Amino acid sequence: MPHATQHADVATAELDSALRGGPFHVALRAAIAARGLPLQRVQHHLSRHGVKVGVTSLSYWQQGARHPQRPESLRAVRALEEILELPEESLIRLLAESGESPAGPRSAARSYRSLVEASGVLDQLLAELDCPPDAGLHTLGHHERLRIGARRELAERESHHIVRAHRDGIDRFVAVHHGDRGATPELMRVHALENCRTGRVRWHRDTGVLAAELLFDTRLRAGDTFLFRYGVEDGTAGVSREYVRGFDSPGGQYALQVCFDAAAVPVRCHRFAQHSAAAPRSGCQDLELSGRHRSVHLVEPRLRAGFLGIGWDWE
Repeated sequence: MPHATQHADVATAELDSALRGGPFHVALRAAIAARGLPLQRVQHHLSRHGVKVGVTSLSYWQQGARHPQRPESLRAVRALEEILELPEESLIRLLAESGESPAGPRSAARSYRSLVEASGVLDQLLAELDCPPDAGLHTLGHHERLRIGARRELAERESHHIVRAHRDGIDRFVAVHHGDRGATPELMRVHALENCRTGRVRWHRDTGVLAAELLFDTRLRAGDTFLFRYGVEDGTAGVSREYVRGFDSPGGQYALQVCFDAAAVPVRCHRFAQHSAAAPRSGCQDLELSGRHRSVHLVEPRLRAGFLGIGWDWE
């Protein structure tokens, strides 16, 4: 069977190359070919994982005519990684990097972080911490400060919250930190800095997501305001290129500041917005680095549901 063996070696080599360089649809097609599975069998395996995807959709995905976008579709991509015996996050990573759509390259680009949110990982962690969808707090103000280290990594993040309770008995907040690709959440450290203390901490290793309880020393009544501050030491991933924050509902003021180490100053920075994880980015605006402090910032006086972020380019 030398011919069959040679064919298998070629298919494996094509798959390895596609997983390294993408794009997503080429890697998916190569993986399906390398395993020798017809699309009907792939669909059957997905159904056994509790995910329903049509053969037509699978065909479109591997042709590049469409890309997975809905949460159910993203769960299917994770299941495909297991079914096709691929490394964890390999297809999700390519999907985030390619951002392709029929309208043209990168016209619907989405951050890796927003894909993680849509894939159900965050819901799983919040459920483990018994955190309901409505945490009982309305945001009046939120200021985040990021420090990018000398290795161009996300070194740490500090958050200052001003909130108002809209029901009685609120005594905690669940903070979520999304590490960059390759982050190791079990090595991160959560610091309760003001008016709170750290409770339970949960993480998802494959996606670099960490969720931590911040416990208040008081039980708020409806209408009470509260201020608290916490930080997350990260520094566990590689080169950082953007920070994105998602908002589920309208709220108060939001400010994001990104500070760069003297040994790692980007050539340009910009702000952007997204109405949803599947939407194209809009509202792009260049940001000028302050001189001696090497920082950029954005301020949104009144939040709307969606995503806001700052991106930066290295040489």
